Amino acid sequence: MKLAGMASNRGRNLLNIADRSPGGAEFAVVLTNEEGAPVLEKAAERDIPTEVVPRADDESRREHERRVEEALAEYDVDLVCLDGYMRVLTEAFVDGQPTILNVHPSLLPAFPGMDAHEQVLDAGVKQTGCTVHVVDETVDGGPIVTQEPIPVFEGDDVEDLKERVLYQGEFKAYPRAVKWFAEDRATVDNENNVVHVEGDEGGEFPARRVTSEDRVESLRYGENPHQDAALYADTTCEEASVVSAPQLNEGAKGMGYNNYNDADAALNIVKEFEKPACAVIKHTNPAGAAVADSISQAYADALSTDPKSAFGGIVALNRECDAATAEQIIESFKEVVVAPGYTEEALEVLFEKDNLRVLDVSEQFETTETLTEKDLVGGRLIQQRDRQRLDREDLEVVTDRVPTDEQIESMLFAWQTIKHVKSNAILFAKGTETVGVGAGQVSRVDAVEIAKMKADSDAEGKDADGAVMASDAFFPFPDGIEAAAEAGIEAVIQPGGSVNDDDVIEKADELGMTMVMTGTRCFRHD
Repeated sequence: MKLAGMASNRGRNLLNIADRSPGGAEFAVVLTNEEGAPVLEKAAERDIPTEVVPRADDESRREHERRVEEALAEYDVDLVCLDGYMRVLTEAFVDGQPTILNVHPSLLPAFPGMDAHEQVLDAGVKQTGCTVHVVDETVDGGPIVTQEPIPVFEGDDVEDLKERVLYQGEFKAYPRAVKWFAEDRATVDNENNVVHVEGDEGGEFPARRVTSEDRVESLRYGENPHQDAALYADTTCEEASVVSAPQLNEGAKGMGYNNYNDADAALNIVKEFEKPACAVIKHTNPAGAAVADSISQAYADALSTDPKSAFGGIVALNRECDAATAEQIIESFKEVVVAPGYTEEALEVLFEKDNLRVLDVSEQFETTETLTEKDLVGGRLIQQRDRQRLDREDLEVVTDRVPTDEQIESMLFAWQTIKHVKSNAILFAKGTETVGVGAGQVSRVDAVEIAKMKADSDAEGKDADGAVMASDAFFPFPDGIEAAAEAGIEAVIQPGGSVNDDDVIEKADELGMTMVMTGTRCFRHD
């Protein structure tokens, strides 16, 4: 798409569009009505042709526009972009050009005209922004293409707003609008004063996404002491969350960046289970997890998987914490405990540890937050939350040996838990408790070996002999099965789908193991 830019001064939006070339759009010409306008030099540096068409003192507006039309006619442009072009265009000019876009420094229809920032400050609003709109014969009244909201902070002046709206608003919104036109996704309906954008229908993954969170806490530091950090909250979240959980022992030091991250990971594991469950987390991976008849037994089973790694970890419970559980928790150093309530006796015990943060979450474990997000440099990844929950009908037995009911129960527990282990992930389980966890390895065999080592060296009162192994993705070769058999594993749950599935199954049969396939993987890369 060939663009014509029209500006009276610096034309910073035009230069930003030129540098970004959204949708492959390029400027055929930049025109100004002011001799010596700074945009001329900057356009020339980018090898963009320029035209200067000043208005003579005795020249009518329409006469001047005709000369502008003549200048633009030499370039055969598809879209005209205005940026601080200090002339109101006549209906005749607008009708004679392709679509004309302009950017206005407010959220139209609020605060139109020349002094938008002054109007914003005088009105005392807490949010302003910018609007890219189609130009018609009105002033700032044409169909809106897109908008970008920008906060107004206490103490802001006109210059503050001007810079923030330009760099954080206009520099995002204007290229976005040009891209839609360049990709032929935008349709202007002048009769109804609206612009339709193909694909901009909302849903879970809308074409445009605007979010807002409130800062609720300035943290001591980020992942490391040299990094500043803060906590922002979505106050509409209904699901149990560590973000909104009050810290009951106010005298203890506050939560840090890593504490929140790990506590969130721990809470998400125990939400998976209906029966009493506990997860002990270290660096967002479970050192151990278990489901039992009581919450105190669940904690004991989870801790015994790897009490060495649990030192300085995070504990999450899906039941009210009682005194018996609290007594066990304080036997070794923990950073945080998260639970949906505490008995008075449990709090007395937990408060004996000055630096143990005690978070009280709600009992709303039903999933209401259906998406997860990860910030990237320059963007954000968004995906549906992994809410898969398998039962025995979802498991395909692929070996000669058929799993027992006890093995099926253990497989399903292992599968629900391994969703929360960083990939490549391997998890050993007996009954409904973990025995060994191999997390975050670049080799699946290495993950098996680590789970085996953890079960042999660090687990207390249990081992991998006769246990179930879960894998978050398929085994590409039989070597992972051989390593598991050496550890004493007798049953395997894995997605399947490798080109070498037959070889893997054959090896399992040769070793007398039982194996089921789920047909779905559960990677966790964050």
